[in-house]
Amino acid sequence: MKRPGVILKKGKEASLMRRHPWVFSGAIQTIEGDVAEGDVVEVIDHKNRFLATGHYQPGSIAVRVLSFGREPIGGNFWRKKLENALALRRELGLAGSNHTSMYRLVHGEGDGLPGLIVDIYGRTAVMQAHTAGMMRSAGEIVRALREIMGENLKAVYNKSRQTLPGRMREDHRDGYLYGEKEEGPFLESGLSFFADWEQGQKTGFYIDQRENRKLLGKFVAGKKVLNMFGHSGGFSVYALQGGARVVHTVDSSRTAIDQAEENLRVNSGFPGRHTAFVADAMEYLKNIWDRYDVIVLDPPAYAKHGEARQNALQGYRRLNQAALEKMESGGMLFTFSCSQVVSREQFRRSVFVAAATAGRHVRILYQTAQPPDHPVSLYHPEGEYLKGLILRVE
Repeated sequence: MKRPGVILKKGKEASLMRRHPWVFSGAIQTIEGDVAEGDVVEVIDHKNRFLATGHYQPGSIAVRVLSFGREPIGGNFWRKKLENALALRRELGLAGSNHTSMYRLVHGEGDGLPGLIVDIYGRTAVMQAHTAGMMRSAGEIVRALREIMGENLKAVYNKSRQTLPGRMREDHRDGYLYGEKEEGPFLESGLSFFADWEQGQKTGFYIDQRENRKLLGKFVAGKKVLNMFGHSGGFSVYALQGGARVVHTVDSSRTAIDQAEENLRVNSGFPGRHTAFVADAMEYLKNIWDRYDVIVLDPPAYAKHGEARQNALQGYRRLNQAALEKMESGGMLFTFSCSQVVSREQFRRSVFVAAATAGRHVRILYQTAQPPDHPVSLYHPEGEYLKGLILRVE
């Protein structure tokens, strides 16, 4: 059966010729055939030349490209893509590791599967579909996962309610597509963590900060550390393991703090060196008299779309200024943005203004990003969402 065709306006094929994986609605001249949300379509230029195959979805990003060739989007396609993704994680020393059992298997466009996230926790895969097309393909994706992972996969949990578009989100219920719940803890760099993919944030744990947590552990021996927006305590565990004298974990969620304390207990607890606070970040920084040697700022995304960018940049400025004013001379600030619409340059400029306003002399020691199991396609720079600055503060 001939696929429906999305016909582009003259001159709008240039981005696809550069292998960018998105087609915006404003580039479309017309649509041939009966097309429903999530259907596989062919993208055609104004001269009727084939360009790509992808999932169609109403909205600003109308087509997300699955292939720049004409090929069936079925069992073999999913299996090949997932085999390539798994092979990369094996090369990175993650899949099959004895010291890390949490990693990202599929990172959307970075793995040639736009709209799909798959994270691995032990022998459970947690899937997030961001498009109707990926949600409709869930059954085939699960079959392919089972084929390539074999006995290393005992369950697949679909956590897509918060990531699906529009009406499909309203009709969706999260749950197991295969198998049953596996209890933790799970390993990251030899440390143990519980992950709550059923009720927790994201897919259950902030896997993308793994390398930054390891980096923190190198600079905290004998130091007083504040982990702001501490969530389930990942940075706090690494800080205490690295020899921090005192660690304070702050989060506005009581549930998050309970998870953090559970993760501390499973890693020996570090008695007398850790205190947790349920508090708003800005209120905590404004009202304390303490000064810290190391502060970690890992807030949730301040902007999820371009219209909110300026407010987000002001939020980053205020937060970093408040933290810089509570730091000892010679201290270190680990500050991050996970807002995709905020560029690395924009985030750095906000931190620059914060430092200048706080009157602190600041040097950049590291500029960090997401780890390699969250790869960024060279043709899709928008995939680089996590930006970090590791600063020395005088």
